[in-house]
Amino acid sequence: MIRLLVLDVDGTMTDGGVYYDGAGNEMKKFAIKDGAGLVLARAAGLQVMICTGRASEAVRRRAEELKVTYLYQGVADKAAFLRGFLAEQGLRREEVAYCGDDLNDLAAMALCGFVTCPADATPAVARRADYRCPRRGGEGAVRDAVEEILRRDGRLADAARKAFDAEL
Repeated sequence: MIRLLVLDVDGTMTDGGVYYDGAGNEMKKFAIKDGAGLVLARAAGLQVMICTGRASEAVRRRAEELKVTYLYQGVADKAAFLRGFLAEQGLRREEVAYCGDDLNDLAAMALCGFVTCPADATPAVARRADYRCPRRGGEGAVRDAVEEILRRDGRLADAARKAFDAEL
């Protein structure tokens, strides 16, 4: 059973664009559907980690809003970081899922038992993925990934009831 979902940000939680306002502040667009997916994840007892190579106040704020379990920004070597984290937490490969979109995610993906990617992931990542989300990064791919994980584990209907009082 998956206990931890690791998420990349740019191209996975966002459309991969980096926007700057006139004052040089960075902005990112996040999909509300992805936020609802993370609410489902939390209702199912799934921990969520954001692990990204860039640092952004917008990501910090979004992670806080969504009550993301772990937030790590500015991670240059995701695989080395994740290897240490998993050992420290006593998590086995089959308990970890990863959702990412580009080449810098491949080594970290190799440490995880279930790999997902957005519909617009780079071809090498799409080939590596166990599940290719029907939606693009920043347009609901994270929601797709969460639902697939919970569906496979038999936790989706219960999570929907807990999170939204919804019957699936």
